[in-house]
Amino acid sequence: MLEKISPSTRAAGFWSAVLTTIFSLVYVLGQLAEWLGWLGSKGGPESLSTPLGIVVLLTPSLFLGLAFLVLVISVDRLAPPDRKVWSRAAVALATIYTALISINYYVQLTWVGPRLAEGRTAGLEPFVFVPFDSFLYAVDILGYSFMSLATLFLAFVFTGKGVERAARWFLLANGLLLPFIALQMYWHWMIWVASLWAITFPGSSWTLAIIFKRASTHLTD
Repeated sequence: MLEKISPSTRAAGFWSAVLTTIFSLVYVLGQLAEWLGWLGSKGGPESLSTPLGIVVLLTPSLFLGLAFLVLVISVDRLAPPDRKVWSRAAVALATIYTALISINYYVQLTWVGPRLAEGRTAGLEPFVFVPFDSFLYAVDILGYSFMSLATLFLAFVFTGKGVERAARWFLLANGLLLPFIALQMYWHWMIWVASLWAITFPGSSWTLAIIFKRASTHLTD
């Protein structure tokens, strides 16, 4: 049975889950536009992003990291005592994910993107986000590998039926994408399987929003 939580924890869990869902779906729409060439790139997963593409893709992704971390912390408060080992491992993994992608995306949005837009590319080469062939792309998929592991551990928090079962399966499915996220530097085709994240991750966060909406609370914080 899930723990009773304070009203403030329920609010934090619910709204972070809603925002996580929104930011992930905005990113998914932006990524589809990027792959279709609507943001100025050549299209497809191996094309370089334009400055517009960097803003459209990475702005929601930056906020996604913060929302997801708050969501995982909130789930830890909801987890029963015998399941907290899983939720606390997820908090640690989500923290690593947030740190990695926040550094990456902030650098892209505040330094790389503006310089690309101005045509000042001298010395920029090591920091350009080149799919499958750059330092920062490797950092990015490492971050999302930690996110995937975090959701895998969170799946073991939920043992009930109904929406808990749905959350468990979405979280588990997202966690099982780990090898396809982590190894796509070696085998580029894996990105197509990893793209199932567009279903499994928003599905996870939305079912968690429902769980927090229905969660029992203490009378006071």
